[in-house]
Amino acid sequence: MFFKLARKNVTRSMRDYSIYFITLLFGVCVFYVFNSLENQWVMELLAEQNSDYVRAILQLTDVVSAFVSVVLACLILYANTFLLRRRKRELGTYLLLGVGQKTIAVLLFAETLLIGVLALGLGLGLGFFMAQLLCAFTASLFQMTVDEFHFVFSWKGVGKTVLYFGVIFLVVMVCNCVLVARQKLIRLLQAQRQNEQIRLRSVAASAVMFALGAVLLAVAYGLLLKRGLLTIDGIFWLMLALGTAGTLLFFRSLSGFLLRICQSRKHLYYQNLNMFVLRQFNAKINTNYLSMTVVCLLLLLAIGITACSVGVNNTVEGNVERTAPLDMTLCLDDDYFVFEREDLPGALEEAGFAPENWLGDFAVVSRYAVKLDEPIPLAEGGRELNSVYVMSLSDFNALTALRGEKPLALAPNTCGMAEGTEPESNWKPERDAWRSGALFPIGGHIYEPDPKACHTGALYTSEIDLSDVIILPDEAMETIQKEAVWIRQYYLAGNYAEGVDQERAEKLLWNVWSETLFDQLRERGSDPDGDSAFGLSLSTKRFIYLDTMGTKILVLFIGLYLGAIFLITSAAVLALQMLSQAADNVGRYRILRKLGVEEKMRDRSIDIQVFLYFFLPLLLAVIHSIVGIKAANDVIADIGKLDAVASSIVTAIIILVVYGAYFLATCWGSRRMVRER
Repeated sequence: MFFKLARKNVTRSMRDYSIYFITLLFGVCVFYVFNSLENQWVMELLAEQNSDYVRAILQLTDVVSAFVSVVLACLILYANTFLLRRRKRELGTYLLLGVGQKTIAVLLFAETLLIGVLALGLGLGLGFFMAQLLCAFTASLFQMTVDEFHFVFSWKGVGKTVLYFGVIFLVVMVCNCVLVARQKLIRLLQAQRQNEQIRLRSVAASAVMFALGAVLLAVAYGLLLKRGLLTIDGIFWLMLALGTAGTLLFFRSLSGFLLRICQSRKHLYYQNLNMFVLRQFNAKINTNYLSMTVVCLLLLLAIGITACSVGVNNTVEGNVERTAPLDMTLCLDDDYFVFEREDLPGALEEAGFAPENWLGDFAVVSRYAVKLDEPIPLAEGGRELNSVYVMSLSDFNALTALRGEKPLALAPNTCGMAEGTEPESNWKPERDAWRSGALFPIGGHIYEPDPKACHTGALYTSEIDLSDVIILPDEAMETIQKEAVWIRQYYLAGNYAEGVDQERAEKLLWNVWSETLFDQLRERGSDPDGDSAFGLSLSTKRFIYLDTMGTKILVLFIGLYLGAIFLITSAAVLALQMLSQAADNVGRYRILRKLGVEEKMRDRSIDIQVFLYFFLPLLLAVIHSIVGIKAANDVIADIGKLDAVASSIVTAIIILVVYGAYFLATCWGSRRMVRER
């Protein structure tokens, strides 16, 4: 009986339950998606590389989920309170008819259970498909393909979602019982007879508040752009306080002069229902400026976190492309000059990886650290440059061909520069000397820098930042004395052959490097004490992608997780407040109907109010976000530039879907409410 009545109540009150249900639906969906990460293929792929990293990401996700559950619990309780307030007269009628409070509590329990089960079922179903979309989105970001696509269903994610939301619904049920028990019949029956008072503030006072708010925001913006986001001190908290106070004053001042400004424009104020709409909106701002401030700050967090997470992800992606131009690079450090670079391909083939079979094209090149014939004085702090890394022009062009770039040419007695991948903030004496036009005395000859012979970016794939290298003519390398060389390095760099199973080649290469190659090279040459006379390192593009994948997942997923929750929270609060206003103003719309105002015009007045109520916090939040993203871009300048275009597009799509859904649902619910009551 109770469940039958509960079903009828839920169906009849769908105009009220719509926002509540959408909030539950989005909350369950997002919660499941990000708690099913453990079963996503990208996490499984990362686990093959670094299981500890995966474990850390999942633990952090659990911590964030606990925080998210608290936010969602507060939001659901807020929405439930709104629903009960709208139904006080109905509950009072039950009491008047002789229905006991325990019976009403059981009825509310049944209604909460029904809508909770529906929300969990539909939310998990939507979350299941959204998880697949997230999987495909992640694959595109990592530039990888899933060999055999299959749907992934996480029972662990389902269990956590049911557990967390089960506890939330239980708390809601308890609160409903407590609220019903404390209410008196007379208060329930007269609950909807109260109206908001329209208070008109002084235009001058409102203008002063607006100007003061603008000044506070300008000061906060200036401090943020000047100091950045990394310095956490008293001024940082002062900056946040100024920004919050400026936002509060902005919304506080609107209720004072917005109406007065529109009243001064008679043709606008008295057109259609603009007078009614503006006075209604003014009354709402007048009483809810504090909540609009909170919503604006939540939207700032949602936009900023989402945009920065996507932007940083693309920045990391671009950095990987910059540091890994080739599929593989094997480096041999010959400290005691016991090897020749021709030994490297043969040793690799003998170990079980034939370069001719697995690599489509490859090159073996040399890099030397040599002492200058004379130190080069530097302008900074009386320092001087005593040694440089050098590479022959032919070796440099061999690497250039592998990267698919044009070869470099050098005029006689000139040298080129291959700028490394070290951050610009690092001290780079070779680059400073070369850019200043200093002459390089090497091997008994003087070489003049050629400004046109400059390469920027990695020469080969490396996990560490590469130093600057001076490019010398081939004949110059023959003049360098052995005594002047204090570091000698050989590199075998190449790309996998077309049609080769790259995953198999990758596994074989790493297996050969870790288990066989080192021992074979040890047998070929050793120092007098019998210890290793070399260092052997391997870097591959795939390994670097996998190594950076953890950081990308952490930033991207956690950012999207928190951004979606903050967006849902802010949109739900706005929607519930607008529905509350529509319910309070049913009598006024009934009067408009009796006065002959067409339904189309009444609906239009509702849509305008909802639009203004949703648009103003979003507008100010976007302005805040632009400044915040600029500051964030300055923080990550060392690793690359924030991809503002990609982050803006993804953020706009998320806002359009979630925020737009709440906007449309609010317009629909408000219209239905004023029509039927």
